Amino acid sequence: MRVRRRWWDAILTIIESPIEPLAEQNSDARGARTLLSADAVRSTAQRMLHMALDDRLEHWRLDLDRLPATAGFVAEVIVARYPSLDVPLHSRWRHFVLEGRDLWAEAAQAAAWASAAARARAAFDLVIMSVLLDAGAGAAWAFRDRGHTGLVLARSEGLALASLRWFASGALSDRAAEPYRVDAAALRRVDAPAIERAFQAGEANPLAGLQGRAALLNRLGSILESRPDLFGIEDSPRPGGLFDSLCARAVLGRLPAATVLETLLEALGPIWEARPRLGGVPLGDCWPHPALVGPHPEDGYAPLHKLSQWLAYSLIEPLTDAGIAVCDVHELTGLAEYRNGGLFIDMGVLMPRAMSSLSTVHAVEDPFVVGWRSLTVALLDRLAPMVASRLGLEADFFPLARMLEGGTWAAGRIVARRTRADGGPPFNVLSDGTVF
Repeated sequence: MRVRRRWWDAILTIIESPIEPLAEQNSDARGARTLLSADAVRSTAQRMLHMALDDRLEHWRLDLDRLPATAGFVAEVIVARYPSLDVPLHSRWRHFVLEGRDLWAEAAQAAAWASAAARARAAFDLVIMSVLLDAGAGAAWAFRDRGHTGLVLARSEGLALASLRWFASGALSDRAAEPYRVDAAALRRVDAPAIERAFQAGEANPLAGLQGRAALLNRLGSILESRPDLFGIEDSPRPGGLFDSLCARAVLGRLPAATVLETLLEALGPIWEARPRLGGVPLGDCWPHPALVGPHPEDGYAPLHKLSQWLAYSLIEPLTDAGIAVCDVHELTGLAEYRNGGLFIDMGVLMPRAMSSLSTVHAVEDPFVVGWRSLTVALLDRLAPMVASRLGLEADFFPLARMLEGGTWAAGRIVARRTRADGGPPFNVLSDGTVF
């Protein structure tokens, strides 16, 4: 009897031991996936805003009395940049339009496309690679467009132009007859010297995050090869394969913008290195914050997904050009980056409790930074209808995505130049080339 009892106890130990941890892991994984959406970004930002309004945030104070003046300033910038108020949606494509020339349209017009889908795949190849390379370049870097426009551009516009020229050179294609493509194997071969050459970087023209950018493209190449269900079409895996996957998710030719983002977050989540995970699920641009508490593990995280959302905005145009109507764009959020966030600091809407924080270098996961970025998302939602009102437009006609383009990003840059000699952000965040 004693032997039988010991045998039974041993069986119970073997059977029961893994069950609870596995259940917990599955529960955590389900909770983690709730953070991978625009709705999660917006709802968490609102939680952060309510805590700030109750003066319960450790690092930040709010002065909403300064928001009307900010709306007025943004409206002035929009009128100056777009006098007819015909503002396009915010996207990477705007950075390819320089001095009245649409450089991507010029390049695409010169190519012989087999179909509208083939052109859309190439556009996906370009914009996915370009957005992922758009983390902050640093104040000392610039790109000279030799042999083409002769323009010398820095920051986001310079990165966009450099990435376009790199793409058009065929350096990321493994098919000599098809230069306008990006192949998984080519991405896996990219190294820091290759980016240094393509972006004209060097000791006299330093580009921040070279190693981080190369590693990000390497991981992208690996992910493309590991997910043929998302990126593999009839030929080798490429970012453009995602065009076909998204088309398959459209219903009667209509595709919600939130579905575009959720597909991107599912597809690209594993490429972000040294990011939080929950239940084995990579969370990407999503960070814990001590003020966020709740009964579930996922309640303690602030999802932001800045690059992924900008990429979602940037995929709307090639999808539309190929006949897919992207709807409900208002479900995407504002972008938690330093131009939008810097605007609120420089206009006095957001103020650090300790002004010395602005002279400190912060890690991207610092609660100071996470709170600032999340508050930026919530404040952009409050600002958008105020800006539309000052322009004499209905909020439905002038949604958030147009304000961002018109808009807050440009206003943030203008006020930064007025406030700081280098026009940089209001404080420094350590960049590995994959966030800012």
